[in-house]
Amino acid sequence: MSLLTRRLALLPHIVRTRFFAVPSCGLHITAPQMADETRRIKIYTKTGDKGTSALFTGERRAKDDQVFEALGTTDELSSLLGLAIEYSEEAGNGLNEKLQKVQCLLQDIGSNVATPRAKASEVRLARTQFDPDGFLVQELESWIDELDESLPPLRNFILPSGGRSASTLHVARSVCRRAERRVVPIVQDGLADESTQKYLNRLSDFLFTAARYAAKHEGKQETIYRKFAKDKQ
Repeated sequence: MSLLTRRLALLPHIVRTRFFAVPSCGLHITAPQMADETRRIKIYTKTGDKGTSALFTGERRAKDDQVFEALGTTDELSSLLGLAIEYSEEAGNGLNEKLQKVQCLLQDIGSNVATPRAKASEVRLARTQFDPDGFLVQELESWIDELDESLPPLRNFILPSGGRSASTLHVARSVCRRAERRVVPIVQDGLADESTQKYLNRLSDFLFTAARYAAKHEGKQETIYRKFAKDKQ
């Protein structure tokens, strides 16, 4: 089992321990005093040396399987959000809390994707269910509306630009689109909840709006697409 899959698989168990508090976003370590050292996750296991890794169900698949492509892309997106958070903190644009919550929820999406819905036990299905009531998507939409109210109307196609925070959020947006493309076939095969792709679809819209908001907060100019005339021969 890969390190990422093991981390995802442990999440539903970790939130039940007394060492963690669980805010709305998922996990937040409040007292990192893990007394039981046997629970420490070993960084390397050597089990993937032959090119396979395990899902939360224990099933082993090739590392280039579509499930691991999806997991790797959501992990890549979370890493980019980590960078965006650092730039946002420097700029003081107030996006940090929202972006950190998204990182937590990407872990939850990963848990769902790593647990094929047609093959998992009822217990594991319940532990890895994602946004069954659509509340998290509605929350994203409220964030989008909140930020968009402070922005000038969108009348042109905007190129990725607007400073470090904004540009990093644009990169995250494009990776989010790729994550959605990786998750869609898994959902179509009945292996992941449809809510995962819906959340990623709305998330890219939020990241676009957040990028525009970050640019405006820093007083940075957004680059507008313009069509260049062909040079005369």
